[in-house]
Amino acid sequence: MGKKKDGKRNRFFHLLRILFKTPSTYAYLAIILLIVSMTIIVYNVETKTGSGIETKFDSFYFMCVAVFAGYFEYVCESLSGRAAAITLLITGTFFFSYIRGNITALFVDIQEKKDKGLETLKDMSGHFIICGWRPGFDKILKTVLKSNPEISIDMIVLINEATEQVQLLKSRDSYKDLHFVAGDFTDESTLKRAKIQDAERVLVISDKSKDYSDLEIDSRTVLAVLTIENLNHGLYVVAELMSPKFEKHLKMAHCDEIILMQDYEKSLLATASSGQGYSHVISTLISGNDATSGILIGDIPESFVGKTYGELKAYEEERREEQGLLIGLLLNSGNFHHRRTEALREAQKNPDISKIIDNLQKVKLLKSNEPILAPSSSYIIPSHSKAIFVRGKAN
Repeated sequence: MGKKKDGKRNRFFHLLRILFKTPSTYAYLAIILLIVSMTIIVYNVETKTGSGIETKFDSFYFMCVAVFAGYFEYVCESLSGRAAAITLLITGTFFFSYIRGNITALFVDIQEKKDKGLETLKDMSGHFIICGWRPGFDKILKTVLKSNPEISIDMIVLINEATEQVQLLKSRDSYKDLHFVAGDFTDESTLKRAKIQDAERVLVISDKSKDYSDLEIDSRTVLAVLTIENLNHGLYVVAELMSPKFEKHLKMAHCDEIILMQDYEKSLLATASSGQGYSHVISTLISGNDATSGILIGDIPESFVGKTYGELKAYEEERREEQGLLIGLLLNSGNFHHRRTEALREAQKNPDISKIIDNLQKVKLLKSNEPILAPSSSYIIPSHSKAIFVRGKAN
């Protein structure tokens, strides 16, 4: 609590320093002494002229109006009184013009930092971070929003070094609320500016914002995932690779999902070569027009954990029009770190040492988000499983 108060106090004094920055603090002392001196002169002189200034409060009020509002409440009749009044008026005009200029410059600087992605995000949690940039990024962003209807555009944070491209993207009305952090997404300080500790999911795409080779792109992806996992173990991380050579490194970093672009491209080419139309089927399954068709992942009622796949299939058959066709299970769903921690706890509960060793070996081989298509009806549904459905487009 004390640290928060100290932080707020420091920010307040930092703001004051920005607003009142001068080559020397003695300048402000001189201004204050000048205002006090002129006020005393007005009081000493004008109380004898019948100008309306009769008390110390009247002269103080006259000074406040002249300095802060820029006009005279009373008309000074003596020459020295008028000279003091004009001095107060000029001092106030220049002084507050200077402060207004600093305030304007401060807000312009804040907006400029925001546009260029140089600010540190505040009050963000549960957000979706996308690291990297490449041509056609707007299509990727559009697909992310379509596939995650629960995520609004102001919950997405971009981290990359393609400042001009992001500014162009944010110039569109539909993307103006995007958050942007400029910098190297493999750098810890950049990730912290994006509030990585409070994020919920991260997508690391193959970064082509600069003239990187494929080897450099994948190396940066692996480094980013390692850094992200070190900063937030509970984060769900998805990473894209150009080559499968680095897949084992991402698995060692406990990346939750790995997208191998070359493998997908080769598989599509191979299936298309058969002349059976496989590529059209695959394309339809993974690229529906909305988030309610194609391959869908759904929750399994808690009451079915420990029951057979056949029982779940019979239950889902009754809801087929609502959910789609059940085709399999997704085991150990969610964040790998969470599943592994829970599996270790369960493995150590057995009092038999030999069985504990066997269980620990199983934990070592644990795979996060492992799909099983069309298991046998007698297959027992474990905890942390989800259902895999196929659903067509609504007519």
